[in-house]
Amino acid sequence: MFYGFGPVPPGAAEGRLSVMVEEKLNILITNDDGIYASGLWALHRALSPRHRVTVIAPDRERSAVGHGITLHQPIRATQIIANGGERGWAVSGTPADCVKLAVVELMGSRPDLVISGINPGANVGVNLNYSGTVAAAKEAALYGLKAISISIQGFEGLCYDEAARFAVRLVPLIHSKAMPAGTFLNINMPNLPLDQTAGVSVSRQSVDLYDEHFEKRQDPRNRTYYWQGSESRPVYSHSDADGAVLERNHISITPVRCDMTDYNAMEALKTWDFNNGFEQSDKEEKN
Repeated sequence: MFYGFGPVPPGAAEGRLSVMVEEKLNILITNDDGIYASGLWALHRALSPRHRVTVIAPDRERSAVGHGITLHQPIRATQIIANGGERGWAVSGTPADCVKLAVVELMGSRPDLVISGINPGANVGVNLNYSGTVAAAKEAALYGLKAISISIQGFEGLCYDEAARFAVRLVPLIHSKAMPAGTFLNINMPNLPLDQTAGVSVSRQSVDLYDEHFEKRQDPRNRTYYWQGSESRPVYSHSDADGAVLERNHISITPVRCDMTDYNAMEALKTWDFNNGFEQSDKEEKN
C-alpha cells in the first residue's frame, strides 16, 4: 500500500500530514545511541516547541542490544544537561530499561507517545530482532502506549532535522488514530530532504537474510577471535518489504506487533496427536 506525497513541490508534503489540530502531548523520547546522540536531540528540538518532551536515554551507546533488560545489577539514572542547556536523564541500562524506568518511576504521568531514535542506519528486516531502537518502542507497546521507532539510512551527513520534521507531522496523526494493542510503528527514512523522497509506503518486515561472514583473526597471544560483518544487502523477496521500499527512496512505515504467536501454526498444531506414545511410555515407566 502506498501513501504518497512526493515528488512534490517544497512545502506541499508538510501540509498533507498537518491537517489536524495539534494537541499538546506528553512525549517520551529515547534511543540506543546514548543520551548525547545527535538524532535524539534533533527530535527534542523539533518536538519541544509543540509538546512536553522528556528525554530518558542510555548513558552510553547500546546499539544491537535487542530487548535485553538489567536484572543482576542496579540501574542508575542521572540528570544531565546537554544540547545547549536541555535536561535529560542518563540511564545506566538498556533502551528497554529506559522505557520501564520512565513509565514506572521517572515521569510524573504516563506518556501519550514514546519515540525511539533517530537511529543512524536503517533498522529493517531481520535487524528488528537485534535493534535497541526498535526494542524501546516495543517495550512501550507492551505497556499499552503508542510508540514509534525512527531510523535513517546511512551513517554520515545524515538529515536528522528532516527526519525529525516528519516525526513532528506524524505525532497528531498517530495520536488521533486507534492502534491495535501491542502494536507500534517502525519507521525508516531515506537520507534525503522530505521533498526529495519518493513518498511514504506502508511496508512489511523483510525476513530475507544478509550475506554475513566472520573474519577470523589471531590476537598477540595467538588466541583466535572473530569480527562479524556483512558484505551486502539482501535481495528482497517482496517489493513492499521495508528495505526494498527504502532503497527506492520511500519512507517505510511498518506496523510491528509484540505478540509473536504464529496463529496459523497454532491451528495446525491443534491437529497433531501429542499424546500418541506418551500413554504407553507412562505405563512402561510405572511398571
